[in-house]
Amino acid sequence: MFAIALGLCGCAGTPQHAKPKTTAGPDDAQSAALYARLDQDAKRYEGGLDLARTGNSAQAQVEIKAALDDLRDAATRCSAVNGCDSQRFVAGFDGLLRQGVGGRSDQSSEGDTASPTPEATGEAGVDSPLGTALPELGRSVTLLKGRELGDIIAMNDPVKAALEEWLTQYRPNLMTAYENYQYMRYRMWPEYQKAGLPEALLFGMMAKESGGKVHAVSRSGASGPLQFMYATGLRFGLGTVNGFDQRFDPQMSARANAAYVNEQLAIFNNNLELVIGAYNGGEGAMLRRVGKAGGQQSFWNPDIYASLSQETREYVPMVLAAAWLFMHPERYNLVFPKISGRPGSITLKQPASIAELTVCFGQDANQRDGWFRTLRNLNPQLDPQAQQSIGVQVAVPQRLEKVYVRDCTGGRWPQLASELHAAAVPAPSPVSLARSSTTPSRKGKSYVVRKGDTLSTIARKSGCRDASDVAKANGLRAPHYPIKPGQLLKLPDCG
Repeated sequence: MFAIALGLCGCAGTPQHAKPKTTAGPDDAQSAALYARLDQDAKRYEGGLDLARTGNSAQAQVEIKAALDDLRDAATRCSAVNGCDSQRFVAGFDGLLRQGVGGRSDQSSEGDTASPTPEATGEAGVDSPLGTALPELGRSVTLLKGRELGDIIAMNDPVKAALEEWLTQYRPNLMTAYENYQYMRYRMWPEYQKAGLPEALLFGMMAKESGGKVHAVSRSGASGPLQFMYATGLRFGLGTVNGFDQRFDPQMSARANAAYVNEQLAIFNNNLELVIGAYNGGEGAMLRRVGKAGGQQSFWNPDIYASLSQETREYVPMVLAAAWLFMHPERYNLVFPKISGRPGSITLKQPASIAELTVCFGQDANQRDGWFRTLRNLNPQLDPQAQQSIGVQVAVPQRLEKVYVRDCTGGRWPQLASELHAAAVPAPSPVSLARSSTTPSRKGKSYVVRKGDTLSTIARKSGCRDASDVAKANGLRAPHYPIKPGQLLKLPDCG
């Protein structure tokens, strides 16, 4: 269900992956000849569509296939010609596929009725954790308006560059995002399913935005697993209720994200690349760029692509690449961990905080990182340091229900967790801290962090709307904004 442009072997990528051409001057004659082929292939493709509409399907397939094959060849040659703009071929291919049926997997080689792709029948990717489990997979691998995804991913250089990044330096981020998502999937995926959107898109956006960390906050104040700005969140039903910022709720944020995507798909004529770009850089800015580009409304159109920020040019391929890896890890020598995300809950038999439960659960069935992040993600409304009283229900993965009864209702582990949690860090008086501070606030307002404080609770106490206001005033770095008991914070004047 993605509107990725059918890029070609020579299409433009991100700067770090760009392939330099010869140092000689531009070859205008060769470039002009290739551009002419682009125009001719476009006319031939459109003629094939006309044949299909009149019922001449056999000849239509011949014309369409010939046009696409020649366009691929011209694009490949363009990449070797100095001065030839490969981006024009990307945008051209994208425009053609929006007019009707798409790439080779849409066409039958024998001229018969087109058969479904292996992905659509669930036969491909048998080693993928999604390959046999998700009946909606067939819809996810088909682009909006019937455009095929597999051929596009294989040829689009910006997406291939993004695939390499996810598989190399960002592989740990991808694996963490996948693990986090599996535990939240039962809350997030139904919202996308009801909206008629593919799950892979949800994962791709979440992986790029927050890595599945529900309490992530950017320097600009975007918050939650899908990083909504406060005003945008309000527009899609994410407010603040009883002191809880609903942008941090995984289910509500998925619902709001799906509503945003569908709203923008209607505005951008089902062009998902433009929608993803608008999500990152703002829909107003994207609309202005699309308007200036006239009828060539493709993310890959040079007039649009080149005018975008470097962040947005990289953001869109990264989202699409993460989505593709989510569906077909086996094609890239990638193995996602097998995780049972079945939901469960426990009713506290004795007072405990999320932090204490994390110590008590240890690494049972989660040998790498423990359970702190998972418990926080599943209980975003709970302060992780605040003890909850007896009888409070806490959401946990189902596998931890028995662990809680076995290890956390009595004995050494809850006792140890309580002892560690009760430890008090000596803090100098606010007066002495203020004297030693080299960066006093302009109005002299300050706050000494206490045990159990979070930046969000401190922000609320100081009258600030977002934790990022306090973070910015104190030079705290996203996304974790680390604070510790005894630390002196400047409080900004938030009115």
